[in-house]
Amino acid sequence: MLVLLPVHQPGPELLHLVRDLRVEDANAVVLVDDGSGPSFEAVLLSAEALGCTLLRMPVNRGKGVALRTGLRHCIAEYPGRDVVTADGDGQHRAADVRAVAARAGRGNLVLGVRRFDRMPLRSRVGNVLIQRLFRAVTGQSVSDTQTGLRAYPASLLKDLCDVPGERFEYEMNVLLTVAGTGCRIDEVPIPATYLDGNAGSHFGGVTDSVRVLGSLMRHAAGQLTT
Repeated sequence: MLVLLPVHQPGPELLHLVRDLRVEDANAVVLVDDGSGPSFEAVLLSAEALGCTLLRMPVNRGKGVALRTGLRHCIAEYPGRDVVTADGDGQHRAADVRAVAARAGRGNLVLGVRRFDRMPLRSRVGNVLIQRLFRAVTGQSVSDTQTGLRAYPASLLKDLCDVPGERFEYEMNVLLTVAGTGCRIDEVPIPATYLDGNAGSHFGGVTDSVRVLGSLMRHAAGQLTT
């Protein structure tokens, strides 16, 4: 299993996840630090000491840039391998990552989807709205468009490096791209954990919601003009 973790200002939850993932030596973990700064050096170095490959971005560029950086590394260093991405803020457990990875290898995009009734209110409202808009724009139903727990087939990785988006809108652009190729999108239910009402999330509320919605609207506008 090849796991890619983009992180920004990580807490001790990251180390718990890495330890559990590294229980099996066959698991390769690539960590991309998105400009966390000196205050988080101890956590990052501890993760590296646990066997992670640590890639560093000197300043915060956004989750989309961090993911593309990690994907390019995975293509170069682990050719032909599927990649599982996850969040390092405590939302995803190693068991959830393994459940999604177990469904990989079939050439499909696999999403670890959360139950809406267990989401904090701010996450639930945005997800429901975006879910409905995504279905209207693409004709496909995706239960959780904002999940960061995903298994990407090796055959898609090079194309994903060309998908635009610097921050959280990148993951929406990926779904729109995949939906356009006709690639199947599979789902695996996961019992996501929210610590302190999801306070560790770096999703920027209104700003990032506007970015994600903007991606959907541009895609819809593009369809109308073709």
